[in-house]
Amino acid sequence: MPAPIASPNATSVERAHIVAVSTTIADIARFLQDNLGQRLTARIAGISDPKQVGRWATGAAAPRAAAEARLRDAIQIFNVIQQSESVYIARAWMIGMNPQLEDMAPAQCIADGHARDVMVAARAYVNNTVSDAATQLTSATEESCTAPTP
Repeated sequence: MPAPIASPNATSVERAHIVAVSTTIADIARFLQDNLGQRLTARIAGISDPKQVGRWATGAAAPRAAAEARLRDAIQIFNVIQQSESVYIARAWMIGMNPQLEDMAPAQCIADGHARDVMVAARAYVNNTVSDAATQLTSATEESCTAPTP
């Protein structure tokens, strides 16, 4: 998937949005298929035939508008998490139970038409991760600055 073209000052949410709107649907289908699997990508898109995802990924076919919208939502949300963590954590976050989503998996919530709720949960996760990292860094700095010297 091509790298997003964004200002260096853009937030992870803004960069993820740029990816979602500027990437071809074939590239999005391929990325989601590679990272979430064909079956889960099909479920997110709201289709019953996982092989259709492969046809989208090769450009042999195009999804209907509603399926395309869910795929674009999924890649945007996936990228919000991936930019602050890793591809592996983003995958786990998408398929695991989420307390902010009443213990539903974010991927299932997107499939059910609740992408906006999932984005709110993704932003909260990223903000908590960044906040936790800053707190740990501050604590480590304070400890090294105030530790007695032998």
